[in-house]
This record gives sequence, structure tokens and C-alpha cells, in this order.
Amino acid sequence: MEYMTEPVKHTPGHILCCDCGVPISPNPANICVACLRSKVDISQGIPKQVSVSFCKQCQRYFQPPGTWVQCALESRELLALCLKKIKAPLSKVRLVDASFVWTEPHSKRLKVKLTIQKEVMNGAILQQVFVVDYVVQPQMCGDCHRVEAKDFWKAVVQVRQKTLHKKTFYYLEQLILKYGMHQNTLRIKDIHDGLDFYYSSKQHAQKMVEFLQCTVPTRYKASQRLISQDVHSNTYNYKSTFSVEIVPICKDNVVCLSPKLAQSLGNMNQICVCIRVTSVIHLIDPNTLQVADIDGNTFWSHPFNSLCHPKQLEEFIVMECSIVRDLKRNAGAGMISKKHTLGEVWVQKTSEMNTDKQYFCRTHLGHLLNPGDLVLGFDLANCNLNDEHVNKMKSDRVPDVVLIKKSYDRTKRQRRRNWKLKELARDRENLDTDDERQYQDFLEDLEEDEAIRKNVNIYRDSTIPVEGDTDDEGAPRISLAEMLEDLHISQDATGEEGESMMT
Repeated sequence: MEYMTEPVKHTPGHILCCDCGVPISPNPANICVACLRSKVDISQGIPKQVSVSFCKQCQRYFQPPGTWVQCALESRELLALCLKKIKAPLSKVRLVDASFVWTEPHSKRLKVKLTIQKEVMNGAILQQVFVVDYVVQPQMCGDCHRVEAKDFWKAVVQVRQKTLHKKTFYYLEQLILKYGMHQNTLRIKDIHDGLDFYYSSKQHAQKMVEFLQCTVPTRYKASQRLISQDVHSNTYNYKSTFSVEIVPICKDNVVCLSPKLAQSLGNMNQICVCIRVTSVIHLIDPNTLQVADIDGNTFWSHPFNSLCHPKQLEEFIVMECSIVRDLKRNAGAGMISKKHTLGEVWVQKTSEMNTDKQYFCRTHLGHLLNPGDLVLGFDLANCNLNDEHVNKMKSDRVPDVVLIKKSYDRTKRQRRRNWKLKELARDRENLDTDDERQYQDFLEDLEEDEAIRKNVNIYRDSTIPVEGDTDDEGAPRISLAEMLEDLHISQDATGEEGESMMT
């Protein structure tokens, strides 16, 4: 007969603490935790108060030996920076946990709670929790110090364009904002015929020059000036200058190509219209709708100039308009634009309405024009064209009028514009009174040309009511689908960007 026996449970015995006599579980030191902590302080040698340097101007913390880093409050990056300040004392113990203790953002105090372990007295492992107080001390970093000293830049990029209109610069400004190329600039200075970008290092300036070469047709020259030198350590201090020249052609310019260049582009007519300037110059032949793209290298090899400046644009009224259906193309002709329609129109100047003088021309705006419409164009028949290529052309090859774009009521368009653009923060000097009109021209170009709009961040203006995509006159407008919501980010007491999540 078998009997089932229950296993005997062995419970560990208790001993008395050798100091205070309290019953405790056996441990290598035979001392209770309270007595052990009174005898041994494993946090000894770890500083309880440490200073951290913080630059108010750029909102960065100093990380020895010589770097400044951007850290948000209670972030992992800031915690790592705080622990590095006491790295040597912490190497003697085992770090189990580290976390921030909340403090007021404006208190200039950072508190880190540390949990450490260390082996003491006959192999006993003691764990202890304590708080290290970090005092945030203001200190200006080297970059901000040079900015305040006013003589701080190491390299400058001088962007110039020899034109009377700033459309290319307005477009370039939006590209710089979109891709964040202005973040490393120390100062942006707006002058009469261009912009100056100042940098603290030559590498940032070279990066800007490379960006400009990819976005607009340019050429540049680099130079440097010796500021100081140390013959003992063989070190030199230079200031570098990059002179960048943008092609002197803007949107809506009428140009005259050289015969050799026109032939290489597919036997185009020499008189062409610039429809836009991006990384290349986009030209269209108003007589045949033939289009061509000219990059910077091609332009500088076969340069040409604008025949008329924007102030010479005149207003015409369309008397008759007919679409050209069948066009005989020459041998070797290039690509034809699918977005334009070839038309033959009779126009009359609005300033000559009391006469019967009319002009006949071909235009690439046949899809937009109807009798009675107003259109802007250049009167080549009655202006003095001082151009080497035009002077060599036969008179019958030079059109009387070149139409540029349809005219709309600017005041009404400006009042109904429910979008806006951001601008670069720059120093403005010697500005022309004509700048506002040129800026409005650029905004109208964005509305009329979808290809340029794709490279620009457009923000919805909530102060203007939402209406249709076109107005009563048929003027083009930007749809809501192409606009971005303008995010207003407030700054809290820490100086860091952030938005409250409380509603």
C-alpha cells in the first residue's frame, strides 16, 4: 500500500543584523539595508550640481570639447548631453536608469534622476536613487559671437542679373525657401541688381552656388582675399567671394537669336518669346509654335539680349482673331508646343483708337484671344532696336507686333487673390519704387503658368473668402488643391518651437 507524501517546503532562515539586530534574510554582508546605506554611500564622488552652457541666440547647448548641439527639453539628446557631463564619475558605478524630473521651463534648471548600483562589502550589491541638478548658464556660442561682432562672414555669394525686372529673383527666393537653402546664411542683403548671401564657412557658400547652378542658368567666378596668417603654424584666414551671374533673360522677354543658334534649334525664327526661365531658358516661336530649351552653357556660347524691357509693353485690343489649322513646317523643324494655339490676329493700340491704324501678327495666344480682348505686346515696328542680330535680319522677317500675354484687371485680381507667399528675411537697401509692381507681375505669372507653380510653396490666405478658380473675366486663378495651409507655430517659454496639444 502506497502513501502519498507532500514535499517539504524549505523556507530560508532569518538572521539578525550585526549592527541593529533586526531580522533579515541572509546576505553577504549580514547587515540590513538601512545600516548598509548609513555606512556606504555609492554615489560619493558623483557631483550633485553641474553647470550646462546654453546659447540664447541660436537655442543650442554646449557639448564639450567644442560643439554646440540643438536639443529640445527632456529629449534623449539632452539627456545624453547631461550624462556626458558626469561620465568619468559614473564609470565607477553601474547606471541602471536615468530620467528627467520636471522643472519649470524658465527656471534655468534641469534635474536628472539617476538609479545606480555598486558592489560593496563582501559582494553585496547596493542600489541607490538620487537627483543631479544641472544649472543652465547663458553663454554665447562662437557663431553668434561673430554675428554680433558684425565682421563675421567667411564667404559671400553675390548673385547678379543684368535686367530691369526681378522676376527671376522672386522665383529664386521661393526655391530657396522651399528647399531651406537660407538656413546656413548669416545675412541676406538685398541690393539694386541682386542679392548677397553671407556665410560663416566656404563650404556653405559652395553648396549655395551648386544649388543656383541647378535651378537657374548661371555662370560664376570665385576669388579669395587673405585676411591674416600665422607663419608659425602655417595657417591662413581667407574671405571667399563667389560672383554668380544669371542669364539676362526674364519671362515675357522678346529675344533675337543668332542665325547659327536658331538653325541648331531646328530652324527656328530668330525672333522668339521667353515663356519661362527655370533651370533652362524656355523659348517659343510665335510664328510656328516651335519651342526650344537653352541651358546656361549654350547661352554663354551664343549670347543674345532682350529686345525690349517690360516698361515698353503696350496695350492692344484684338479686332479679329482666327486659328491657323494647317501649318506647313520646314524640314528639320523642332518640337511644337501642345499648350499653345497658333492664331492670326489684327490688333490696334488702345492709345490709337481715334485712328484706323491696325497691325497684323501671328501669336501663340490663339487659344486665349477673342475680338475685343485686351492684350499686352511689343511694338517692334515703331521702336529703335539696337541689336546686332536684328540689324542683320531682313525687314520682312521682323514682325510688327509681338504679343506677350492677355491683359486683365490687375486691381480686381489682386483683391480676389486668396493665397500668399513667404519671403526671405533680408536687409533692404536702395529699393526701387517699381518693386511692388514687379512683385505683382510675378504673382500673376504664378497664376498663369502651372509649370512655375509646381516649384513654389503657395499658402492659402484665410482672410480672403474662397471663390471659384476663375473670375468673371476669365483670369486664371490658383485652385485650392495647389495651396498649403499656413502653419503658425508659436514659441513657448523654453524658446523651442512647439504647439500646445491642449484644446
